[in-house]
Amino acid sequence: MSTIDPMDIFRAEAAELLEQIEQGLLDLEHQLDDRAQIDSVFRGLHTLKGSGAMFGFDALAAFTHHCETAFDRVRKGLTPATTDLVMAVLAARDHMRALVDDPNGDHAAVGAELLRKLQDAVAGGSGQPAAAAPIAEAPKSFAVDETVPPATAGKDDGSELHRWNIRFSLPRDTMVNGTNPLALLDEMRDLGEADVRVDLSRVPPLDAIKPTELYLSWIVTLTTDRPRADIEDVFIFVMDEMTLELEDLGPVGATETIPVAAPAEIAAAAATPIAVPVAVEPIHNAASAADKTSPAAGAAATDAKAHRKAESVRVPAERLDELMDRVGELVIAQSRLTQIAGSSLDTQLRTVSEEMERLCSELRTTMMVLRMVPVGTLFERFRRLVHDLQRDTGKTIELVTAGETTEMDKTVIERLADPLVHLVRNAADHGLESPEGRRAAAKSEIGRVTLSARQVGGEVIVTVADDGRGIDRDKIRAKAEASGLIPTGAALSEQEILQLILQPGFSTAATVTNLSGRGVGMDVVKKTVESLRGTIDISTRLGEGTTIALRIPLTLAIIDGLLVRVGKGRYVIPLPAVEECLELSLEEDLRSRGRSFLSLRGSLVPFIRLREIFSTGTKPDPYQKIVVVSTGEERVGLVVDQIIGDHQTVIKSMSKLHDDVATFSGATILGDGGVALILDVANLVAAGREQEAQLRATA
Repeated sequence: MSTIDPMDIFRAEAAELLEQIEQGLLDLEHQLDDRAQIDSVFRGLHTLKGSGAMFGFDALAAFTHHCETAFDRVRKGLTPATTDLVMAVLAARDHMRALVDDPNGDHAAVGAELLRKLQDAVAGGSGQPAAAAPIAEAPKSFAVDETVPPATAGKDDGSELHRWNIRFSLPRDTMVNGTNPLALLDEMRDLGEADVRVDLSRVPPLDAIKPTELYLSWIVTLTTDRPRADIEDVFIFVMDEMTLELEDLGPVGATETIPVAAPAEIAAAAATPIAVPVAVEPIHNAASAADKTSPAAGAAATDAKAHRKAESVRVPAERLDELMDRVGELVIAQSRLTQIAGSSLDTQLRTVSEEMERLCSELRTTMMVLRMVPVGTLFERFRRLVHDLQRDTGKTIELVTAGETTEMDKTVIERLADPLVHLVRNAADHGLESPEGRRAAAKSEIGRVTLSARQVGGEVIVTVADDGRGIDRDKIRAKAEASGLIPTGAALSEQEILQLILQPGFSTAATVTNLSGRGVGMDVVKKTVESLRGTIDISTRLGEGTTIALRIPLTLAIIDGLLVRVGKGRYVIPLPAVEECLELSLEEDLRSRGRSFLSLRGSLVPFIRLREIFSTGTKPDPYQKIVVVSTGEERVGLVVDQIIGDHQTVIKSMSKLHDDVATFSGATILGDGGVALILDVANLVAAGREQEAQLRATA
């Protein structure tokens, strides 16, 4: 089994932190005095800086330090949160992403410019002039605050120096979990003068020491003008697991002078803490003190901590993919066992087969749940996109999301990201009118783009809608005829006309912008959705807006299917697309020649003879069957010779030689070792319609 690269773990965690920071900044922009969001962004920056330093991403840690310091000033009320500050940190967040992805790249010039903008934003918000010192030198604290020594900062506004006695110890697995105690000591030194002593009372004999465990505790005498909350913030990310005692020893006398250590001295002190053996009784924080009075409560707290640790486990997606492959192979083997048991008179074999079938079904369901993630994780990415589109287009855009709890396979969600980016950009650039145009159309100046998702059977419908100008069908037809995509005057349905915008290179934009207009985006959308075995439905009303719905299967690995026979071949129809099955006698089949319509409860349903599509060369069975499937808003019947039954279908990709065979989305292995092709219902229906049109034209 392959080992996990620690750098990959860091990059995954950094991506989550950067996402948290971005979402917090976007929320903060709408309510600049939201204390919870300010704290959330600060914690994200603080954690990213510490993790980056621990894993050797020094450039990332140094750059993030400035953003963290800026938000620390906002937290303390020294600088107000402003739109300029949010915009500066958003741009800085993108630079942090680049420093994570390419830590050895040449990012100095970009970083220096971003930090200058950040400095200007903070200086502008606080009413102070920007510092003249070059920001690219990466000073220890933010430039506008650099002239104030840590031990005396705030003296002008009436704050008072206090001396604190701080005693703390960390769990023994601290180093394994990635926490660096020296970084905590450095943070305390940033608050003021710190006298650090080490408690060695927990250190065992040399032969009992485990190199991965931490046995040291610390006693720190800190002289600072900062409040108790700032000292506690140093331990904010380890507070739940540690023991901590803070004791205020009172204010420092007016005649006392507090020497401020030079940066080099501070670094040396951090590297070589003074080892002074001191016997210290274990000291607990408030929660631990309560536990000490009650053994039962202490045990309960320990169980609760263990439970929190066990709530989630980070597993690489590749391992889930491997596990899904194994489950797929198990399903195929179980199908083989079922077939052997069905032809055997051994009751014990049949019993084992039924038990295996039940267990495989449960394992498959569990595996599907493991791979499912809420579509809201995808929608969150578009808040930043819409935020930037407002700046690029000069339009006021509101993003509305719905159905965020709808779940899809993680692989499907990742592949949907790019198509949705194209659709949202098109909606903002082409769909929504300018503020002047919306006023002229008696609309609100705020344009609305709606992202929604809902599950229908075995597929999820992801919709991108806008309340803009809509799509002009006549303009599409004229452009398609001029481009030679369709013959002049060709008879096309409304949906067929709208589907033309998905053709490669097709665009009705009068001008090409940096957002769209080259006609390549929608082609990407179509190819990606088709590769996911999905379909695209488009609806529009002039002056009211456009809705584009992507119908995507829940998963790409294992599906429930209906196994059918056409001639000598066996095929699988995805079960979520199946509505009902009917019988078609030979006489009815002969009577329907030339019209291929079935009257079903008062409505006409067209049907396609798969025998003719696949050119089987065999005679039809006396009593054929019609499988009625739904494709978007309409229903179509597929004529087959025999319905064999439901089948757990493990999807196997087709080879590159079959890329141009659009009527099949994959293949599966049956219990007898044979192969059944999986029908792509949407493309199959389109092919059937084309064939019917050719037959009518030659008749």
